[in-house]
Amino acid sequence: MTRTGEAVTVVRGEREVFRRTAHLFESATEITCAANDLAGWGWRHGTDGGNAFAHTPTRDSRVRKLYRSSALLEPGWDQRMSLIRDLPGDVGVRVTTEELNETIILDGRVAILGGGRRAGERTYSILTLPDTVQGVQSLFESAWRSSTELDTYDAEVAEIRMLAPRVLDLLVQGVKDEAAARALGMSVRTYRRRVADLMAALGAESRFQAGVRARELGLV
Repeated sequence: MTRTGEAVTVVRGEREVFRRTAHLFESATEITCAANDLAGWGWRHGTDGGNAFAHTPTRDSRVRKLYRSSALLEPGWDQRMSLIRDLPGDVGVRVTTEELNETIILDGRVAILGGGRRAGERTYSILTLPDTVQGVQSLFESAWRSSTELDTYDAEVAEIRMLAPRVLDLLVQGVKDEAAARALGMSVRTYRRRVADLMAALGAESRFQAGVRARELGLV
């Protein structure tokens, strides 16, 4: 189903949104992307199983990708980053602990916003009105400026990334801090600090919320 308004076209399903924007992806020289997780814009479409980022940017291209910090904990993160780092052109990746409005902006002319799911299909809003696209671009630029370079963030959370699966498993099981610390071979103080770091990476305000978020991401 498609709904068209003065400033926005709303479509359902990845195949339809790509059908409408494939030519823009193919010719784009500047792509900005904000995603809360690896699946956010990881959709596949078309009979050949290609994806929206299948075209190879040129050396003159500029690609910026902004991810929520919890994405670093997902299986497949290192593989995704390896592919992104190998792209030609000016490629930048940053990380934020804030929840993002999932967005793709192509050459500052078209913005695609990810929406909710209905009957198993996600909705997407395609914006083409210049003032509206500029407003979305401004929101992205603000989030980009307040985010952290991937290499810097990755170095800061390297240990928690390594411990995350075990810590999450202990949290979900409801293991008390003292027993969990013994199981991991660390002090209770260090364990609690690692739990706090993990909650921050997941954007969670409580241990319960961290467990819920971990399940949503398939981490436990």
